[in-house]
Amino acid sequence: MPSAAPSHSWDLLLNSKNDGTLFLPNALYHKPLIKAVPNNGSIELNEDELFKTDLGLHFPYQPRIIESIRNLMLHVPMWFTMFLLMGIGFAQSIKTLRKGGNNLLHDSKAVSSIKVGIAFGVMGLLTGSLWARFTWGAWWVNDPQLNGALVSVMIYCGYLILRSSIANRSQRARLSAVYSLFAFVILMVLLMILPRFTESLHPGKSGNPAFSKYDLDSSLRMVFYPAVIGWMLIGTWMYNLCLRTELLKEKIQTKKEY
Repeated sequence: MPSAAPSHSWDLLLNSKNDGTLFLPNALYHKPLIKAVPNNGSIELNEDELFKTDLGLHFPYQPRIIESIRNLMLHVPMWFTMFLLMGIGFAQSIKTLRKGGNNLLHDSKAVSSIKVGIAFGVMGLLTGSLWARFTWGAWWVNDPQLNGALVSVMIYCGYLILRSSIANRSQRARLSAVYSLFAFVILMVLLMILPRFTESLHPGKSGNPAFSKYDLDSSLRMVFYPAVIGWMLIGTWMYNLCLRTELLKEKIQTKKEY
């Protein structure tokens, strides 16, 4: 193996006329044991230890994705966190409607979660665009998954525009809650349902395998799952900060009215 190879691990692709093709990610690992002989300066290689299958903690080397697989720790958790926050907004909107729009606490919780969710959605779009530029050669492609993600974020931006156009707080809470319910349903359709019935470059859609099948090995999972949990905790913390700000605004507005 050349010493200048970009990685110490390689995928193995076996072709057989009878059995077909077998793909084994990270099947070979180059770990030479070098012993220098001081007399003549020659080098001995222990051939028995030349290839190892125990890779330890590492990022898998893939021919096309290569080191950009590290973006997995940023891009995917952004969307997981956005779904969590929009789900909170959906639940709080239902509670707002059940109270008839008179209990503004649930409305404040809904708008706080959606504001932070939009921020994570924008970060998901940016990290996805960077990844697309490296992998597909363009910042943006006409793909149903990408287009659906952009439309979903824009729909939730319309939620904030709607709120800013209504002065009455009770009416604003009711109309915003109804809008939030429809927005969440559209989000599910555009990102979770529609791409599965159309051709898509995005992993996990239309028969295009997700990262978990080829790239997300046991070593990568040790980083990926804590990253998802960590970003969700950060999103929840930001939601609590935003909620406290919204409640302070409500108190100030109430004092001005009286």
